[in-house]
Amino acid sequence: MDNKRVSTNPTIPMPPTETPLMPDNPLLDRLQRDIEAAGGWLGFDAFMAAALYTPGLGYYANDSRKFGTLPDSGSDFVTAPEMSPLFGQALAAQLAQALEATGTDELWEFGAGSGALAQQLLSALGERVRRYTIVDLSGSLRERQRQTLAAFGDRVHWATELPERFSGVVVGNEVLDAMPVQLLARVGGVWHERGVAVQQGQLVWADRPTELRPPLDIEGPHDYLTEIHPQGEAFVRTLSDHLERGAIFLIDYGFGESEYYHPQRHMGTVMCHRGHRADSDPLADPGLKDITAHVNFTGIALAAQEAGLDVLGYTTQAHFLINCGLPGLMPADDPGARSMALKLIAEHEMGEFFKVIALGRGADWAPLGFSHGDRTHRL
Repeated sequence: MDNKRVSTNPTIPMPPTETPLMPDNPLLDRLQRDIEAAGGWLGFDAFMAAALYTPGLGYYANDSRKFGTLPDSGSDFVTAPEMSPLFGQALAAQLAQALEATGTDELWEFGAGSGALAQQLLSALGERVRRYTIVDLSGSLRERQRQTLAAFGDRVHWATELPERFSGVVVGNEVLDAMPVQLLARVGGVWHERGVAVQQGQLVWADRPTELRPPLDIEGPHDYLTEIHPQGEAFVRTLSDHLERGAIFLIDYGFGESEYYHPQRHMGTVMCHRGHRADSDPLADPGLKDITAHVNFTGIALAAQEAGLDVLGYTTQAHFLINCGLPGLMPADDPGARSMALKLIAEHEMGEFFKVIALGRGADWAPLGFSHGDRTHRL
């Protein structure tokens, strides 16, 4: 299966090639104006933000389908909740424990996608959730979520910002990977920030010397391309600023710092997804496909700790879901459903590739999802 979750290669080449501006893509005119207004060069983080979130034109702000299990549905990739409803059912066991341990009755979901995970969690948790709040930048996805979750009535709410103070349990499945990253390129021993320019009507890569560095020194003299994640780390700090009591569970693909910045990972992790196929050229067809980068979970954990949150656990999705009882939920009499659920924990599918990190404040407890296989010591 060639989709976002199964086939993403952690060492994706991203050569500094030129990409023609296509006249039938209205976002390209906007990007060209943005680049000119910025003095002829736009950092990749600003380019990625525009390609994904420009109102009405960015990938997550337009009406394309995005989420689905097969290309013929018009979708671009599949996430765990669409792959199997057992993902949400297993996660619900962890969230139920978190709600009890923190003495709260509210769930917050960031980047709710199709609404499939919210539907699974609300169905499994029942009256234990008094209020379910979704924060999603995409207007088209919010409408799809409203249709999916209509049966839950006024228990479901949508918000565009966090309240000054709140208590509850936060979940984000594949949220961090869609947050814009900065690209750093070591070329000939000199570090540059890689951005985007326009030359003769084409989007092109353009490097500028920079004082920015990866959090680890990269061994060796070879050219090296990687990412830093200030926006993802700022997101965690923002949650901490507003969270009075509760827990945060973030699920995404990525690595700890030593693996993320390994000398052999020299071509970065930026990846694009369209029609259940992956490519390594984010300059091609901006706004018409997803752009992602792997998560540096060490950076997330350090940002959380510096902001006053506790790191409650870090492990693979396989360990997490098994600890939460996924095997016992698999139907013995439905091979198809069982096969899809197994993809969630299989090492060569999503099980090892995806990680789960839990953060918290205001309660001393041990989340069941990390009872075996906790890797916090490897962050």
